Amino acid sequence: MKFLEESILPPPTDQRLKSFERACRVELPSEFHDLLKTYHGATPITNVFHGKGREFLIERLLCLLEDPASDETHGWYDIEVVLSQIDTRLTDDENLVGANVIPFASLFAGDFVCLDLRNQGKQSVVVWLHEESEDFNPVFLNVAGSLSEFFSMLSE
Repeated sequence: MKFLEESILPPPTDQRLKSFERACRVELPSEFHDLLKTYHGATPITNVFHGKGREFLIERLLCLLEDPASDETHGWYDIEVVLSQIDTRLTDDENLVGANVIPFASLFAGDFVCLDLRNQGKQSVVVWLHEESEDFNPVFLNVAGSLSEFFSMLSE
């Protein structure tokens, strides 16, 4: 997997990661932490992948900024900003407190690649299809069983 070096943002602090996990009431896998620490907000060079007979184009990985409102360039790509805009469209449980589907990459045309933790913390990677989803009725395509499997799809 290759990324434009100049697009990689300074990594989030451990405190910022823990704050995000507390807010979402989730414990993210170490692989997700590593992704944010290594390729924070980066634009992939190899950015096309396939899932369920569809082709998807990654615009950029999302980030966790200290103050998204003060960053006009990257603020819209902050994971918490994205979650605040689409959270009711990512869950089918209106009583859920926190998050169990975490977007980590924006796709061309408004969809997102997400880490899915709904299966008792067992991770998988899904594409959230925004045009097909409604509040509390999300539509996902399962594309990989783990983050490493997903990123290996970008190396092909």
